[in-house]
Amino acid sequence: MNKNQLREKYGEPSKRASEKIVPYMTDWVQSFIQSSPFAVLATADGDGNCDASPRGGKPGFVKVLDEKRLLIPDIRGNRIFDSYGNTAENPKAGLVFMIPGFNYTARVNGRVRYVEKSEIDELGIEGEVFDPDEGAITLQAILLEVDEAYGHCPRSLSFGRVWDVEQIEHNKANPPKSIFA
Repeated sequence: MNKNQLREKYGEPSKRASEKIVPYMTDWVQSFIQSSPFAVLATADGDGNCDASPRGGKPGFVKVLDEKRLLIPDIRGNRIFDSYGNTAENPKAGLVFMIPGFNYTARVNGRVRYVEKSEIDELGIEGEVFDPDEGAITLQAILLEVDEAYGHCPRSLSFGRVWDVEQIEHNKANPPKSIFA
């Protein structure tokens, strides 16, 4: 089923939900991003194979350049480069920003291009992370041109008790099997 068929079956979105999606970052979305230490970058290659990559740093590690552009510094990681490979074939990307303890999220979708380290240096932007190690160097960055942005309601994070202190303590005491076992 496509989006229109699903709406015929389940109903149209509310006026409020439809009107919150705008082709730029509102002041609220910009402020949220500037306060966020964590985001998930979603990409897909030319065949539609998807990837979701976590990104983190000090609050505001993703730089709001203006209401239509974000700069996401790329701190050296596992060097698999799935996101980069995907966007070489399909420049569309989406980001979901989170702030620990706050159930709302901010979503931004758009088109990306890569920015070389020399361009980042010219802008005076550095990757900002907590507890950096010797590998915490900025390799390059992603510049996202915004197609749409909006705040997202707290229901999913509430449903999952993501920030619930008791749930967090339970998870620490009962972690999933180690991936390094």
